[in-house]
Amino acid sequence: QVQVMESGGALVQAGGSLRLSCTASGSHFSINALDWYRQSPGKQREFVAGKRAGNRLSYADSVKGRFTIPGDNAKDTLNLQMNNLKPEDTAVYSCNADVTQYLNGEFVRRDYWGQGTQVTVAS
Repeated sequence: QVQVMESGGALVQAGGSLRLSCTASGSHFSINALDWYRQSPGKQREFVAGKRAGNRLSYADSVKGRFTIPGDNAKDTLNLQMNNLKPEDTAVYSCNADVTQYLNGEFVRRDYWGQGTQVTVAS
């Protein structure tokens, strides 16, 4: 089993900054990708930013230039630095871990989600 934990959500004024953190833990697994998603009321969950093997980073167009994945990530951790926050960034931010596990004598690929952390940006 792999556990995914997020932290760092808060209430912030428009134009402010927050730093979210996602950590995957467990045994006998390797990470293929760590991604941040968000979902606000009445909307579908959307991709925000992520990192894949080879340190390949990607961002949604809506956050490019404002959100960054810093280079100080510890193993199995994905931080998200969010600057110049806007009210439309208000959402529950969740982390997804795409992992390969060694289970019962074979390698299997699975997704694990964290519980999410609330980000609220006041205008």
